[in-house]
Amino acid sequence: MGTSNGAPVRVEKVYEQTADILFAADEIALGPWTSYSLVNDPKHMCFVLSRYKFVAKLLQGKKSVLEVGAGDGFGLPIVAQAVPRVYALDWDPRLVDGNARRLAHLKNVTYLHGDINTAAPDLKVDAAYTVDVIEHVDPAGEARFVENIVRCLPANGVLLTGTPNVTSAAYASPQSQVGHINLKSMATLRELMERYFENVFMFGMNDEVVHTRYAPMCHYIWALAVGVRPGR
Repeated sequence: MGTSNGAPVRVEKVYEQTADILFAADEIALGPWTSYSLVNDPKHMCFVLSRYKFVAKLLQGKKSVLEVGAGDGFGLPIVAQAVPRVYALDWDPRLVDGNARRLAHLKNVTYLHGDINTAAPDLKVDAAYTVDVIEHVDPAGEARFVENIVRCLPANGVLLTGTPNVTSAAYASPQSQVGHINLKSMATLRELMERYFENVFMFGMNDEVVHTRYAPMCHYIWALAVGVRPGR
């Protein structure tokens, strides 16, 4: 028992008042990618959420955004909290259906099935972003991948791309090493984005911290590309 303004306060009553709201909330299942992380490498979930927080902060104020390669939607609630309309695109129908089911409470998110490697979705948005996607794209097809994203953007559009640094490959898990077929350095990611955008700003990231430190020592890298080049 404690006191408040001289009157006794029962801790049990305070706990009951706060906890009852939480126990009344719906419990939400995790998707396959995130469930695997929780069991095998839970700290990785912190890194992923931090990446999506960075996306949400940079794209806040945009009316509509497109996530290319939404995966199991772990970061979607963070972006949806900052942007009025989010389109979540993925090529695996199992992920799209799962996200639509588990994240049905996100009323401002539209779940789309499609492969942007082969065709652009039929929509226009203010900005687009990819998190842990481009490293899985066939290098021979990366131009089409980026071009199809650009087709969804206006002249002043924004594309935010996050990917592991090629210098961190030696420390990746065997599973990641198999799947990461198109790793970028700070220089090569900038060069790719500069083909399509007038301005490109680069950032590094280690764990949850975004910074502008020495590029080869960044575990993760970001390209903020702004202003579509004429003719693109």
